[in-house]
Amino acid sequence: MKLVKLFFGLCVAFMMVSHNLSMAIDKPESKTAIVVAAFGTTYPKALTSLLNIRNAIEKEFPNTKVKMAFTSNIIREIWHKRLNDEKWKNRQDLPKDIFYVKGPLATIADLQDQGYKTIIVQPTHFYAGEEFMDLMSYINGLKSIKTIKQKYMPFEKLVLGRPLTGKWGPEHDFNEDLEKTAMALKKDVEYARKKDAALVYMGHGNEFFSTGVYAHLQEIMRKMYAPTKIFIGTVEGFPSLDDVVKGLVHSKVKKVVLKPLMMVAGDHANNDMAGPDKDSWKSVFESKNIKVYPVLEGLGENPEIVKLFLEHVKDAAKDNGISLK
Repeated sequence: MKLVKLFFGLCVAFMMVSHNLSMAIDKPESKTAIVVAAFGTTYPKALTSLLNIRNAIEKEFPNTKVKMAFTSNIIREIWHKRLNDEKWKNRQDLPKDIFYVKGPLATIADLQDQGYKTIIVQPTHFYAGEEFMDLMSYINGLKSIKTIKQKYMPFEKLVLGRPLTGKWGPEHDFNEDLEKTAMALKKDVEYARKKDAALVYMGHGNEFFSTGVYAHLQEIMRKMYAPTKIFIGTVEGFPSLDDVVKGLVHSKVKKVVLKPLMMVAGDHANNDMAGPDKDSWKSVFESKNIKVYPVLEGLGENPEIVKLFLEHVKDAAKDNGISLK
């Protein structure tokens, strides 16, 4: 009888161990990751802006996986092709993973396959425009996946941080995000004052979504840094280049510091803003007898702007009960 009880006990113990092992195999320990989602750039110097943001997040959370993703198909393809070009692949100033960069969907899928089921996607977008809306659609689509059994859900938490100048909703004060952005641009104002010039920013803008955030930021900065003359225009939308020119002429401005209000100083900054063509912002201003001091630096080269993105990552984690280490 004792042998029967012993055999039965061993069988029960074996089944419990087998069950627990099976559960461990079916449901691996969840890990947390952060995806830094940017439009991307093909300019190596401009890439510094995006790497600054990624590096700051990695430094703040050394035990959390951080990956970069580019939303632009064209830019990703260019970097992939450069991998087979000797003059590119052997450059020591470029991180190797940039040559293999993927889009947000593929990056998230790779992380999920590796056991990362809690993921924060932090955009590097300036405002909640077309690119941010598309990224949010991707995230919402992935979050809508429902499996029959809860344990097979692909994600425990998949959340999206807010862009630099914030977004709609009661969670975070939109005006406060704009004011913080304005304060982070203090050194630009100081440089313009040193040159005894007005400060002009060229933003990207958008033809489909409201670009009122630029006019809003302009008003905040004018009040914050009076009497410095500050103008913000966009490549697409309002305020336009024509609006900026009218303002400069009306204010009788003779000198301007011209900077991109974009995360990177890439194609738009080098060509549309400061290029030699007659329709570039620099050339248009010069045609009005305005002296131009172009500064080819993206917002990601400003340490104070980088700090704001770090704050947004922390807010996304706090708002969703995610622990970052």
